[in-house]
Amino acid sequence: MKQIVGGDFVPLYGTDSMEVSVSDFLLDIFPVTNEQYLAFLKESSKWQRSKVIRLFADENYLIRWDNDFDFGDKAPPKAPVTNISWYAAKAYCAAQDKRLPSMDEWEYAAMASETKYNAQGDSLFNQRIVEGYETPRTYKNEVGSTFKNKWGIYDLHGLVWEWTSDFNSVLISGESRKDVDTDKSLFCAGGSVNATDLMDYAAFMRYAFRGSIKANYCIQTLGFRCARSLKE
Repeated sequence: MKQIVGGDFVPLYGTDSMEVSVSDFLLDIFPVTNEQYLAFLKESSKWQRSKVIRLFADENYLIRWDNDFDFGDKAPPKAPVTNISWYAAKAYCAAQDKRLPSMDEWEYAAMASETKYNAQGDSLFNQRIVEGYETPRTYKNEVGSTFKNKWGIYDLHGLVWEWTSDFNSVLISGESRKDVDTDKSLFCAGGSVNATDLMDYAAFMRYAFRGSIKANYCIQTLGFRCARSLKE
């Protein structure tokens, strides 16, 4: 893990005067891999593919694995584990005495380029992120295959999407379908309302994706990494 020194930043969903404070925390250098997740399954049988409860992971859970204890050729050992639900990712982190990063923690760490802690205003950086989203089958690549940012963290962009602890906390509001339908987790427009800069398409895509999923969804391009609070 690497320590991320906390600070203030303006997220996409805020306003020009709305800064979010992030405290110091630790973040995994790489996303969790298939081989790391397999080690977890050997100790946590209820999360094995044949035993998991559908309430906590849909039918796509570890679907590319050959069986409970063999990830096979379709899921390389050092590639990020995907088709993992939020519940499963949270359980893995807890087993390591860690947790999932919050959305603000993840965004704060991810706004760093190789040379800047805050590259939000760098159009070339944002363009490269979008190009990474458009590249097919990056989930098959090994962790560490993208750039190392200023914090010393790899693969926050260009490999897989990643779960956060509060992944769907930014949702449609105001004159929206929320007024007639309280199942907000169905909405896919997270981040579009009150966005500070709609031209920041890279961040907008992340918020929209997060707002469109539920905690038991298992998606081929969605993995995770762990965080840890610093002890006071």
